[in-house]
Amino acid sequence: MEMQNLKQILRENGIVGAGGAGFPTYAKLDERAEIILMNCAECEPLLKLHRQLLEQRAEEILRTFDRIACCVGAGEAVIGIKREYRDAVKAIERYIDAYPHMRVQLLDSAYPMGDEVVLIYEATGRVIRPGGLPIEEGVAVFNVETVYNVYRALELQTPVVDKLVSVVGEVVQPVTVRVPIGASIRDVVAYAGEITVKNPAYLIGGPMMGNLEDETAVVTKTINAVIVLDKNHTLVQRKNRNPAIDLKRAASSCCQCETCTSLCPRHALGHPIEPHKFMRSAANKDFQDTNVFLNTFFCSSCGLCENFSCPQGLAPRSLIADYKMGLRRAGVKPPSGVVPAPVKKDRNYRKAPEERLEARLGLAKYNVDAPLQPDEYWKRDRRIHKVKIMLSQHIGAAAIPIVEKGAAVKTGECIGAPAEALSVGIHASLDGIVREVTDKYIIISE
Repeated sequence: MEMQNLKQILRENGIVGAGGAGFPTYAKLDERAEIILMNCAECEPLLKLHRQLLEQRAEEILRTFDRIACCVGAGEAVIGIKREYRDAVKAIERYIDAYPHMRVQLLDSAYPMGDEVVLIYEATGRVIRPGGLPIEEGVAVFNVETVYNVYRALELQTPVVDKLVSVVGEVVQPVTVRVPIGASIRDVVAYAGEITVKNPAYLIGGPMMGNLEDETAVVTKTINAVIVLDKNHTLVQRKNRNPAIDLKRAASSCCQCETCTSLCPRHALGHPIEPHKFMRSAANKDFQDTNVFLNTFFCSSCGLCENFSCPQGLAPRSLIADYKMGLRRAGVKPPSGVVPAPVKKDRNYRKAPEERLEARLGLAKYNVDAPLQPDEYWKRDRRIHKVKIMLSQHIGAAAIPIVEKGAAVKTGECIGAPAEALSVGIHASLDGIVREVTDKYIIISE
């Protein structure tokens, strides 16, 4: 298949990165890709869906991964997977011999191993420059569910109408579910049985980089998990921090031990992000060295500095995110042409073990099985009858609604056409009637 044909199929079928920022997948197809890399590192603690999907659908996923490699002309296809995911590794080994240019890269169980820049270095030895794109180093990265969605588009003619979501935490029966795009968090959590706390909080996306939402929030193409916690849980309290108080605490408590910087994954790869210097300058309102603030653009917001590294429990990541947002609003752009420093020689000794991270976050007891049922089960168990489908679920321009209120639609029918810019199609995720159409969302119910 020619690259342009594949790009068109992916764009029309609404395929974006199934996690993270949701970069449109068609835009990653590039003839400069010497290596394509499949991410099965489950970047956030407690997430399980990528390894589970790979266990169940290894044949289809590897076949599709090979098709992508052939399409872009990549000489090597690498599967980056944590060595502890033994069942998924065994599933890969059953089929990988059919693809001579494909190999497995076993990874340490450390956070944030699934970060694109970290994963690329671990799997290929290539360093992505600060603010750069992987394709500049001849690499394109796709996660497991994204590749599976490509398979469904190519071989089953099925667009992205549903999403795998792990529901864990304070629930009776943790589970990984396949739910329609636009389902409410309340309806998704119901698959895991009763909630075991009186005052639940819903952490969407992951404990480190996720955000708190209420039960009326809806599933998008990039949501990988719903973690149900008590509102008094330490992690929830951290997510509800007050920036003004955080700055005052930094001014009074930051001892400049530099642990946040020495354990920063991007800093270890030579990126000029130094949280300890930022904390010193921000807390003391010292603006003499503007690079301290401009370099916040290179922070990945992994949260390791404030949730693991800092002995004082301060909030470098949150404050950096606030400053970064302020700079963008002021029209300041990231520094260009920054060359990374050499990779730190002691980098391998400064990784954060995921098991210790879970313990530090108070999440160890929630690291239990959250089984994924086969697709056939979810086809039978249709208990969600209303969806609110967002027209913007990814980096780039929102889709343009092409249905009107009162129209009858079928699952898989296009309801939002890709915009002229970087954009993908949006599709009905259940059979029903269009109840509301705006420039931000479309509501469908049976």
